[in-house]
Amino acid sequence: MGLIVFLMQAVVISFSGVMAPGPMTAVTLGLGARNRHAGALVAIGHGIVEFPLMVLIIVGVGKLFAFPTFRISVGLAGGVMLIVMGVTMLQAVKKPLLAGSKPGHRGPVVTGILMSLGNPYFLLWWATVGLALASRAASLGVLAFVLFAILHWICDLIWLEVLSWASHRGSKLFGRRSQRIVQAICASALLFFGVVFLFNSIRDLIGM
Repeated sequence: MGLIVFLMQAVVISFSGVMAPGPMTAVTLGLGARNRHAGALVAIGHGIVEFPLMVLIIVGVGKLFAFPTFRISVGLAGGVMLIVMGVTMLQAVKKPLLAGSKPGHRGPVVTGILMSLGNPYFLLWWATVGLALASRAASLGVLAFVLFAILHWICDLIWLEVLSWASHRGSKLFGRRSQRIVQAICASALLFFGVVFLFNSIRDLIGM
């Protein structure tokens, strides 16, 4: 019974973190305008980073995320990466969309990896809330930890797939012009988050 209660709590907390607006949301909506299953592919890339991260947190590496120098470095690198991705997405808006064309499957997976590695808030979540959940799961046994890891990732998968489906469905209903509009908005959001990451990191660096 204790395991079931914990897993239910973990799912609720995981969904609350996954559904918070951020760079992952913006890029998934942008990719979803062209690719119906972009969310699932982004989730796979996210999982490639997140599963090993959960294990590292349990063995103590998660404490590294709490160091200001580490968070600042990730914030600076992530800010630059988001700005580059935003500019690239804006440039893609200007390119003609060929009927029936679909982007390669490698793009969203790699994007999921980059969005995870370059997001200081993702790492901070795992250094705090995620650490508490993972530690509790580990205390309940290996099976509990494995179930927690899988359920947490499934929350990511479901939400990101819903986002890409909604974006793709909307673009199909309203035509190619709506695809460009969605991509332009999402690209602008990536630029915004990139600037925020850089600003916060530079401010913290000066504060040190």
